Amino acid sequence: MLSRSFKNFYELLASMRFAIALLTVICIASVIGTVVEQRQPTTSYVNQFGPFWAELFGKLSLYTVYGAWWFVLILAFLVTSVSLCIARNAPKIVRDLRTFKEGVREQSLAAHPHKALGLIPAVPQAALAQVAVVLEAMGWRAKVQVRDHGIMVAGRRGAANKVGYIAAHGAIVLICVGGLLDGDLLLRGLMWVQSKTVYAGAGPVLDRNVLPAGSPSFRGTIEVPEGGAASVAQLSLADGVVLQQLPFDIELKKFVVEFYPTGQPRLFASDIVLKDRVTGATREARVKVNEPVIEQGIAIYQSSFSDGGSTLSLSAEPMTPQGRRFTLTGKIGSATELVSQAGGEKLGLEFTDLRVMNVENLGGAANAAANGTDVRKVDLVDSLEKHLGSGAKNRGAKEFRNIGPAFSYKLRDASGQAREFHNYAAPVELDGQLVFLNGVRDSPADEFRYLRIPADERASMDGWLHLRDALLDPMLRERAARRYAREATPADKPQMLAEIEATALRTLNLFAGAEGPKDKGAASPSGGLPTLSQFIDRDVPAPERQRVSEVLLRILNGSLFELYQISRELDEKPPREADAEAQKFMVQAVLSLSDSMYYPAPVLLRMDDFKQVQASVFQVARAPGQKLVYLGAVLLIIGVFSMLYVKERRVWVWLEPAPGETHTTRVRMALSSTRESPDTVAEFEQLRDALLKEESI
Repeated sequence: MLSRSFKNFYELLASMRFAIALLTVICIASVIGTVVEQRQPTTSYVNQFGPFWAELFGKLSLYTVYGAWWFVLILAFLVTSVSLCIARNAPKIVRDLRTFKEGVREQSLAAHPHKALGLIPAVPQAALAQVAVVLEAMGWRAKVQVRDHGIMVAGRRGAANKVGYIAAHGAIVLICVGGLLDGDLLLRGLMWVQSKTVYAGAGPVLDRNVLPAGSPSFRGTIEVPEGGAASVAQLSLADGVVLQQLPFDIELKKFVVEFYPTGQPRLFASDIVLKDRVTGATREARVKVNEPVIEQGIAIYQSSFSDGGSTLSLSAEPMTPQGRRFTLTGKIGSATELVSQAGGEKLGLEFTDLRVMNVENLGGAANAAANGTDVRKVDLVDSLEKHLGSGAKNRGAKEFRNIGPAFSYKLRDASGQAREFHNYAAPVELDGQLVFLNGVRDSPADEFRYLRIPADERASMDGWLHLRDALLDPMLRERAARRYAREATPADKPQMLAEIEATALRTLNLFAGAEGPKDKGAASPSGGLPTLSQFIDRDVPAPERQRVSEVLLRILNGSLFELYQISRELDEKPPREADAEAQKFMVQAVLSLSDSMYYPAPVLLRMDDFKQVQASVFQVARAPGQKLVYLGAVLLIIGVFSMLYVKERRVWVWLEPAPGETHTTRVRMALSSTRESPDTVAEFEQLRDALLKEESI
């Protein structure tokens, strides 16, 4: 019973159907591993799939498909199954390659679909010589069997078809074995033998978390700052990381970036010095993208680059009425603490990145100025629901341009939740207006939303910041309302002065968030255009809303322009002329002031200066299975082409004396092929015409 069960299991394991089923499962798993980005933070999967599916997919190891136990197990079964298929069929194929099947009976030739019967005017031995010459000239290998009553000539072409079977199946074994050698299986076994454990990210790194330099297979990353050196790579596993000691130090002398005239990068390269940790021998090398450096059997690839600890000088601009300006310095990769003046909330400030070159698509921006938003034409009730829009949404022709340095940071609250910010240091021309882009997103899965702050005539953010400070000052709002009322009151109707002033002050207060609509039971916005929209929606009859919207916007524009002039006076700057440039500035200023009321941070950080330190991220790999995979790929190509494009053909030619005639040989011939095609018919006819001078059938 046991032997029968084992025999059935062996038959299943060695069957081609089982191997094809395993290969299908591996292909499906590979598709999943390609579609689902591997080894990402858990929060990214939760945002993408939701809590339930993210947890389920995690338990199925879909985020680490190629290192999952079930994937490795299927791969091992596939190797075993295909190997057994080869072991079972290879001897038959080899025997078939050695035989020409010259022992067939002459009568059986009549059963083939391609057959002919004719005469050769020569004795059988001379006819045999003619047949041998023709077959050799047409590329046939032949073997002769002399019988009592005739001669059988058996020929064969296309033996590579069967060799292709062995090559293709052997290629699958080599590729799978190479994948197993370079995968996590060998690494896990090595860790088990050496009692090494995964570092989960908490506490100090211990010796049990570091693999020795002699590891036979690994693939990891190592980050080296300019002027620094490193010799320990980080290997990512499903449940954490393990560190790999390299037999040499990698010192980064300089990270090189070259750009095209459009601002797009043309070359990423690292000038490095490799120092042997045992002998102290050094050598210099340059690592480029797709041009790795090989050292002691370890390939060093240029994977990416990052910041190596640049220093930033920043100004913190308050975004709350109680806030105040201050300056600070930070280092990329470090963290500090901010205390909000509004309630004393403590926020963790983490400096995450600095990019000196930022190439963005600004195509169509120059032509979009004609479609720019004019505040005077905005319908507050229907069109003012969007805040903190995209930094550059252009659907025209692509125009790549370097828009200067940008830095990123995170603000983390007491509960550990963090928002990410991405601010550009220089203004960018969008829709015909220079604006500073200040991005924010709530999670890495979201796209950045950008607050567009208009640049003043000196290409600075100061004009807008001082206008915002004035907007949040009650005394300056009253002063601006009075000045606007004096300018807007008709000379023949002085009695309207008080009413216009009150309306202007109410509009500024609503816009500044100092007061809300009359309905106190409802949640009120924090100011800006949405508050004005809500005020109109609740306090103005529907037939009058459009007209009142236009009136309030004119009052808001005029009052804010007067407030802007007051802020310039306080800043000891000359008044600004009400020209087209000033109008464009005020249009964007109103929109950005409205958006700033919803800025999700107590301060906005802007970069005053920086000292860049770059770092290269290298991928280091020792891959003994790589050569097996390359060999398997070559064999797979050879095997597939041999099986698809090479046909095995066999031909038999029976020679016997023609009855009743002297010096004449009767010839019966037949041809068989593993795959029928029009070429087979043409080849048989060519062979028949070359052999038979006189055809009787």
